[in-house]
Amino acid sequence: MSSKQLRPLPLPAQTPYLCSRRFCSIRYGGISKPINAPMSLQLYSTPSSKYCCKIRAITLDDIPPNAVRRKRDPQWRGGFSLGVDLGMARSGVALSKGFSIRPLTVLELRGQKFDVKLLQIAEQEEADEFIIGLPISFDGKETPQSNKVRSIAGRLAVQAAERGWRVYLQDEHGTTAQATDLMINMGLSKSARQKKNDAYAAMMVLERYFSTTGQGLELVLPKNLDLQENLRRGPPKDIDFF
Repeated sequence: MSSKQLRPLPLPAQTPYLCSRRFCSIRYGGISKPINAPMSLQLYSTPSSKYCCKIRAITLDDIPPNAVRRKRDPQWRGGFSLGVDLGMARSGVALSKGFSIRPLTVLELRGQKFDVKLLQIAEQEEADEFIIGLPISFDGKETPQSNKVRSIAGRLAVQAAERGWRVYLQDEHGTTAQATDLMINMGLSKSARQKKNDAYAAMMVLERYFSTTGQGLELVLPKNLDLQENLRRGPPKDIDFF
């Protein structure tokens, strides 16, 4: 492709994003002002580019995370949240139902098996969003592990959106140390802490997510337009519950 055909389009500076072949990531800088993605978010102006991402404007009102819904309406009783602390060999999972947050399990799975199991857990627990911890260094920069987490989150976001479920990235800096301190204060033995540390770290990710009301949260958005509409509609509602 010649340089004339490859023309990067200018994007608004206030809308940080990450684009890959199957998903985009849009950051929520806060809840006081909606953050819009460009009406046509493209890496290149050629419509045939496989790296093209076209999405309608996204705001907090379109796809608000549960933490934002709870703050807006204290009486709101909607979906539940799964916190995920991703690791190379072990991944912790925690659950938030209402105002209760607890460690759930530790998965020693990778790849597709991990995705399938996590989606099964979400269905069993009636969760409609995943809050995945994003590794950030002490100076606020992303680490080599961050790219791996983003890749897994993007893969999961495509499958989750088929069910109307959302995937978000939350800064997890310091959550492992917080989890260790909590378990020590609870009187758990060293062996018990080693077995449960990942699940408690996932719980700390959820704690931070709700305490900051989604400040700085990133929505991982599938690039497929039909899947985006699934997210806007949300999962099918339980008529008996509502």
